[in-house]
Amino acid sequence: MKRNETDVVVLGAGIVGVCAALHLQRRGRDVVLVDRNGTAGDETSYGNAGLIECASVFPYMFPRDLGHLLRYAVNGSADAHYQVSGIPEFLPWLVRYFLASSPRRAAETAKAALPLIRRSLLEHETLIAEAGVPELLRKTGWIKLFRSPNSFGKALGDLERARQFGVVADVLDQRGIAEREPNLTGDFTGAIHWLEPGSIPDPGGLVKAYAALFSRRGGRFVKGDARTLQQEEAGWRIATELGVVTAREAVVAMGPWSDLVFKPLGYRFPLGVKRGYHIHLAPRGNASLQHAVLDADRGYLLAPMNRGIRLTTGAEFARRDAPPSPVQVAQTLPMARALFPLGDTIEQQPWMGARPCLPDMLPLIGRAPRHPGLWFDFGHQHHGLTLGPVTGRLLAEMMTGEQPLTDPRPFSAERFG
Repeated sequence: MKRNETDVVVLGAGIVGVCAALHLQRRGRDVVLVDRNGTAGDETSYGNAGLIECASVFPYMFPRDLGHLLRYAVNGSADAHYQVSGIPEFLPWLVRYFLASSPRRAAETAKAALPLIRRSLLEHETLIAEAGVPELLRKTGWIKLFRSPNSFGKALGDLERARQFGVVADVLDQRGIAEREPNLTGDFTGAIHWLEPGSIPDPGGLVKAYAALFSRRGGRFVKGDARTLQQEEAGWRIATELGVVTAREAVVAMGPWSDLVFKPLGYRFPLGVKRGYHIHLAPRGNASLQHAVLDADRGYLLAPMNRGIRLTTGAEFARRDAPPSPVQVAQTLPMARALFPLGDTIEQQPWMGARPCLPDMLPLIGRAPRHPGLWFDFGHQHHGLTLGPVTGRLLAEMMTGEQPLTDPRPFSAERFG
């Protein structure tokens, strides 16, 4: 095979693209992985809570109670914020998100995603072992704290429903919280310790380890511009630092930037973004945090990372490429300091990223309806880190004619007409 020919070119070196490349490689395909930066895991995949959410059997749907809606409308909640200048762009998407969050449609989403969610940690464990980085997986679960009896009661109801799907969790009172996290301070009604999820202390480092595994196995990882992708009679071509790379098939796995490829080809998928921010802080003194902790009623999360304690915010609705507005970091930082003894910030500025979301909160996985040899793998919303390996496997099974691990139809492009 000539140097610049390959079976498949995968566009995007976040967790989703790297895992798709690995699974295709495992099935005998020669793969070239292309990213605009020539590095892996430095964008959306870098900034998250680091959780492999194998217990999140219910999707993140749009709240439908009046109290939440009113707080969101006046930008009065730290867990969601919007930029007024972006309203014309994101409001139509929010309407579709709201409609897709009806009880019936949310149940359909949960049913479709369940096989992927429940298998997500197993797929990560396989890749982590193959990549030789066991230190990047901690099996500690995470803790969701509640200050309001109302929110705690609703969460207990959700837990009972989740237990029907085999989810395991402990319900904690104030004493139980103190036993598991003695450095937390606050007046809590209770908490739920989700026991099964894995915790990744360096999400970007994990993606780099997977990319290194891909390279060790003979994969080529190059810098290139996905916007140069063009269809040819025998497949696809793209300009890279190696020159032109030609392939029989191409995979679009560019997260929130996937529209840079699918829009010029005539597709109008309703891909939106939920932006998010994080900042690392040093713990004060000998304080330690053993689990990721979500302060559910105040809309932020603290997670122990290799760089320090990561404070992550809720969703910001804005244009994808609008300047950062880390309002939520400023809102939640005093609350986080009251919860846990935090010292100095480690970065000068908060990091910002964008979660790629489709209105039904399901990824788009499968073939392009009008372009032979083109495949999609994007839109993983809050669960990109969680689902990257398992959706990479599902896509590779579809592309190589294997029996897919679950019904792929709910993830198809055709669901958008």
